[in-house]
Amino acid sequence: MSESAVLHIRGRVLVGPEEVRDELWVVDGRVTYRRPAAAHDVTTVTGWALPGLVDAHCHVGLDAHGPVDESTSEKQALTDRDAGALLLRDAGSPSDTRWIDDREDLPRIIRAGRHIARTKRYIRNYAHEIEPEDLVAYVAQEARRGDGWVKLVGDWIDRETGDLGVCWPRGAVEAAIAEAHRLGARVTAHCFAEETLAPLVEAGIDCIEHATGLTEETIPLFAERGVAIVPTLVNIATFPKLADGGQAKFPRWSDHMRRLHARRYDTVRSAYDAGIPVYVGTDAGGSLAHGLVGAEVAELVRAGIPPLAALSATTWGAREWLGRPGLTEGAPADLVVYEDDPRADVRVLTAPRRVVLRGRVIG
Repeated sequence: MSESAVLHIRGRVLVGPEEVRDELWVVDGRVTYRRPAAAHDVTTVTGWALPGLVDAHCHVGLDAHGPVDESTSEKQALTDRDAGALLLRDAGSPSDTRWIDDREDLPRIIRAGRHIARTKRYIRNYAHEIEPEDLVAYVAQEARRGDGWVKLVGDWIDRETGDLGVCWPRGAVEAAIAEAHRLGARVTAHCFAEETLAPLVEAGIDCIEHATGLTEETIPLFAERGVAIVPTLVNIATFPKLADGGQAKFPRWSDHMRRLHARRYDTVRSAYDAGIPVYVGTDAGGSLAHGLVGAEVAELVRAGIPPLAALSATTWGAREWLGRPGLTEGAPADLVVYEDDPRADVRVLTAPRRVVLRGRVIG
């Protein structure tokens, strides 16, 4: 479309969980519900419209071996865009992806800087690998580099015990989270194990990624403190394969991973029932493909989360949590149009009819 062109979205516009409108207009790249006075060059798109989907846990600029070049990062971002994921919270990347911000055809990214992990306690080439005495300094560094988030690795396999083990002493974590908050950043952490969770929540953490170790004891603590989780169920589905690969060397870890996988749906549903905020994230960009946001929403529904709540976890609710607008008057026109009502069947999300980014129809 030209700069003076007007886009007309007609059908059912899902402005919020309870608010549905018949149409919206896009003028100068922004949403309006007022028909333009002189709309001559109009493109009309019909269907069911949602705010651009949110993948609240992905990694642009990262693959299974570490940082990737700009061409690969571009392909990752384009894959997410074409799947309707127009807002990405990048939960840790060693690559500098700031150049994406200048591209009108790529999703918007909220960065958490680079992962911060304990020495030799995470995937090689991914993280700053440090010891506890340096944690506050590295958290401050990544808080300044990121877009309001910092990412810790809370637990990983401990080769001495042969099982998942906590990475950070309580005092170091408390000081690091306090420093991030002083600098205006929120903190999240990769966590699989049960024993990792309570100390992080009590230290003031804002979010937990994966959260497979939630139990009857820790779920009330999360709910009381309002700590969000991003379950990444499409990634947790890989646990049995990982466990098989580690069985010979780390049988305790392998058995633990299988148990966490077996109860994954019950864990997520119990968290939701307790009032814990749950958001959609795929963990794409390590060993997992990008573009799986629709599949993750379907996984949340399979776990027992009501379809409307699962939709909110990747649209209205997720955008509010991340401080980004949806389809409100004057907001940037980032939206996705579907053939059918995604409230009736969330699997519709895997097949966008049109993707509109910054007011332009791009797919």
